[in-house]
Amino acid sequence: VQLQASGGGLVQAGGSLRLSCAASGNIFSINHMGWYRQTPDKEREVVAIIDRGGNTNYPQSLKGRFTISRDNTKNTVYLQMSSLKPEDTAVYYCAADDYDHRDYWGQGTQVTVSS
Repeated sequence: VQLQASGGGLVQAGGSLRLSCAASGNIFSINHMGWYRQTPDKEREVVAIIDRGGNTNYPQSLKGRFTISRDNTKNTVYLQMSSLKPEDTAVYYCAADDYDHRDYWGQGTQVTVSS
């Protein structure tokens, strides 16, 4: 499984941004897809997870501002981010796992929120 993330960039605080992540390869083996983020001074943290059935999971701190969705026909997962804050600045990584519990990671995409 290969994951290609896109959509990062620079946005002002309060703005919105949508990230996309397209999966290729053995896509039928993919179970969960999701997004993580990391800054130089913090460990990588989960942002949002969605399973093949569309069930989602978010950390409490991000509920209401971030929305993950998935289009299984396009093998793509999206992360809609709104009301962005400077503390959302990070490298965002797309991730997936398969039914054999193997993990896959895409390249990171930088999101910078200016104050």
